[in-house]
Amino acid sequence: MSSDAPLPKWASEPCIMGIDEAGRGPVLGPMVYGCLYCAVSYQKTLACLNFADSKTLKAEKREEIFDSLKSNSSIGWAVDVIDPKELSAKMLKKNKINLNEISHDSAIGLIARVLGMGVLLTEVYVDTVGDAEKYTIKLSERFPGVKFVVAKKADSLYSVVSGASIVAKVTRDRALHGWVLEETAEKMHRNFGSGYPGDPETKAWLEHHKHPVFGFPTLVRFSWGTCTSYFKDNVEVLWESDKVDEEEGSCSRKRQLKLSSLGFTGSKRKVEEVESSGKGRCMFFQTRKLEQMTHF
Repeated sequence: MSSDAPLPKWASEPCIMGIDEAGRGPVLGPMVYGCLYCAVSYQKTLACLNFADSKTLKAEKREEIFDSLKSNSSIGWAVDVIDPKELSAKMLKKNKINLNEISHDSAIGLIARVLGMGVLLTEVYVDTVGDAEKYTIKLSERFPGVKFVVAKKADSLYSVVSGASIVAKVTRDRALHGWVLEETAEKMHRNFGSGYPGDPETKAWLEHHKHPVFGFPTLVRFSWGTCTSYFKDNVEVLWESDKVDEEEGSCSRKRQLKLSSLGFTGSKRKVEEVESSGKGRCMFFQTRKLEQMTHF
């Protein structure tokens, strides 16, 4: 049962939920958070469905299990797909949001969504991100009526988290498989491998698809440090501001803004110095939610 299906009768009974993610480490594609929930009374049956940590299963087996749980009326599931552009925009904005915070917000959002549907969640099991104790406190304060168990390797300890792991992994795999590249440059291809920084095929794809001015295609998490090495000889970009500097009273003149870097490398340079609104400029800057600078 997906999150948009009618609420089943068992949802009014005490229910458990598992939460896990897929795609935290790759430099390509979205990060996906998935949850799986069912009645507490169904927990023993759930343990007999041969769920396992998705990373230990072959893709064909994950697909098979995912299809079976989707057709199981005693199980509910939901996902949160976080676009690579959103990941990088949050991690590079002036008030940065790190990957742990993004992960926590996603998990919290899934819990709130399922509770909002009317499901009586009483227990939630989560694969930890960061300090497990602090994460437990954070979740308990946000949802005081729910018991939380936050643990390392929860996907190998609790079947409800194993199921969530499969939901997240299959959703990410399908998203990558069906990804439509927005860019239309010549000689672009989809042979990007696993998307992990250490994958030779992924490295070759990044090298082939880099651009000295516009960076990478939107499939790439340009805030990842992995991208830095591909732009040692990057082009320095200058343009005229399209907004008057009101604070300095420059009502009749335009300021020229000089970018110290391209804004997609995630290097040690102060990336916040490259945020720009992109209004009226190249789609590259608009899609990455870069904001205009008025102070240096």
